[in-house]
Amino acid sequence: MIKITFPDNSVREYQEGITGYEIARNISNSLAKEVVSVSVNEEIWDINRPIKNDAHIRLHKFEDNEGKLAFWHSSAHLMAEALESLYPGIKFGIGPAIENGFYYDVDPGDGVTITDSDLPRIEEKMKELAGHNNKYVREEISKKDVLNLFKNKGDEYKTELISELEDGTISTYKQGNFIDLCRGPHLPDTSYIKAIKLLSVAGAYWRGDEKRKQLTRIYGITFPKQKLLDEYLDLLEQAKARDHRKIGKELELFTFSQTVGQGLPLWLPKGAALKERLQDFLKKVQRKYGYELVMTPHIGHKELYVTSGHYAKYGKDSFQPIHTPQEGEEYLLKPMNCPHHCEIYKSKPRSYRDLPVRMAEFGTVYRYEMSGELHGLTRVRGFTQDDAHIFCRPDQLKDEFKKVIDIILYIFKTLDFEDFMTQVSLRDKDDKDKYIGTDENWEKAEKAIIDATEEKGLETNVVYGEAAFYGPKLDFMVKDAIGRSWQLGTIQVDYNLPDRFELEYTGSDDQKHRPVMIHRAPFGSMERFIAVLIEHTAGKFPLWLTPEQVIVLPISEKYHDYAEKVLNFLNNYDIRSLIDTRSEKIGKKIRESELRRIPYLLIIGEKEVSEGTVAVRRQGEGDKGTMKLEDFADFILKEVEKQVAEV
Repeated sequence: MIKITFPDNSVREYQEGITGYEIARNISNSLAKEVVSVSVNEEIWDINRPIKNDAHIRLHKFEDNEGKLAFWHSSAHLMAEALESLYPGIKFGIGPAIENGFYYDVDPGDGVTITDSDLPRIEEKMKELAGHNNKYVREEISKKDVLNLFKNKGDEYKTELISELEDGTISTYKQGNFIDLCRGPHLPDTSYIKAIKLLSVAGAYWRGDEKRKQLTRIYGITFPKQKLLDEYLDLLEQAKARDHRKIGKELELFTFSQTVGQGLPLWLPKGAALKERLQDFLKKVQRKYGYELVMTPHIGHKELYVTSGHYAKYGKDSFQPIHTPQEGEEYLLKPMNCPHHCEIYKSKPRSYRDLPVRMAEFGTVYRYEMSGELHGLTRVRGFTQDDAHIFCRPDQLKDEFKKVIDIILYIFKTLDFEDFMTQVSLRDKDDKDKYIGTDENWEKAEKAIIDATEEKGLETNVVYGEAAFYGPKLDFMVKDAIGRSWQLGTIQVDYNLPDRFELEYTGSDDQKHRPVMIHRAPFGSMERFIAVLIEHTAGKFPLWLTPEQVIVLPISEKYHDYAEKVLNFLNNYDIRSLIDTRSEKIGKKIRESELRRIPYLLIIGEKEVSEGTVAVRRQGEGDKGTMKLEDFADFILKEVEKQVAEV
């Protein structure tokens, strides 16, 4: 018999070799019908894989992330089986589950192309194969045998992957006539997959290397019920309407130029004002929390990033060094601000009485994203971080961390991001080579984050392997208006960079000590945050933030003088206003102003001129009645004040 411990810490005994499915069925038949994977000691398994030792388990349904992983991973294999049936000789790269669905990178062969027009045919084949109810069969296999298997198939992509694996750790999965190198997990059989939609075709270089062959990447998504697929497709249509690239163009916020360079956004006047307003908002918050503004260059000596460890971790994937006329001298475009801030801290002696030192910067950084990964403002090569670094004593760490949580929560509330979860990202338990620093420092940093989140009453999800290379972090995963999750704010605890830069302060014992460093970015990337904000609001920004708050619309030319008076009056109150004096019909002016998402429209006609008033319309809501100018200005200012409450 073996002991199985459940999430509520209850323990039951079962016969050795029992599966997750059998445990679920032992609890209830209805649960067994819904379970699609099981976590065994934090490792996700197939639900029909035998459990041979005492274990902690969690059963996962499709709605759980771990359940979706198994479901969509299995669907990628189903698509591969369909492709192999339709395109004999096709070769396969990798086919993982992703946040929404799955993809597979494939090489259809010389002279063969797969386009979006081919997707319905592949879909139909997948549906046919799913109906065969074929089991996903796992087999542990030797490296020699699996190499021979894929060499005989002529699949050089799989053989390359296998050659890098250690013998004794390799498994394959087979369903129907398809076999794949895979760790799993998978569904018991293909019958679980009821609704299928292939979404798009793209190009992807093998292993992300532009010097290697470009494969065909096919994206898809599946569900256990057609209703869930229909809801998802409706969500996609909403997402298209909210696409920040589309809205950003309509509102004249930003643009891109191939001549300037891929992934380098150009901010237009309205977008620049929006970005600056967000930065001013955060500067005001930061001042109240004792931050001081610093500025650092856009480049740094290569040795700066060698010292910090960033060059070893990211140098190959970043912009290449800038060679100066001085022989052997190399600079890099700044990939991050923290090494520069370490040098600012180091610029003068520090006492324990000086700490914490809180320095903030809206610093532009540069990272060479692959061209295929670039996407509007969400993935760019040059972006501004709302970066800050706190240098504090170990006894100050927890309180400082909690204050940063308060800042992020205030920002989210002000911008109406109130549906969020927090994720504590810790080191990989098994592969510590990816990180710098001692076990002792990592344990202290991880404990500080966990303790701070508990004291703030945050419900957190702990994930191993997602920490930064220098320290653990707390990430804020925000849901937007249509339910999509985005990783926005982040706070990181770092004992390691102070060591690498030999940062010191003189303690009360008159001895030298190392400070602890907190990395903090409530917005993260300003570009990415604005993209998310555009899509969250569909371009209808809160009144305090929107580039244009009011537009004055005279019905005809004879009311232009009064309209100008209204405009000047509002501008004197710092209400961002403009006027439309075109000789167009008022209905057209209203429609176009609504499309521009201007919150308030003031209609000016004979009645308004004679009474010294304005007829007020709210974008999307219609007529709000007539107001005196002073009353309208007071109304606007109070709405702004309510939206941006005091910290």
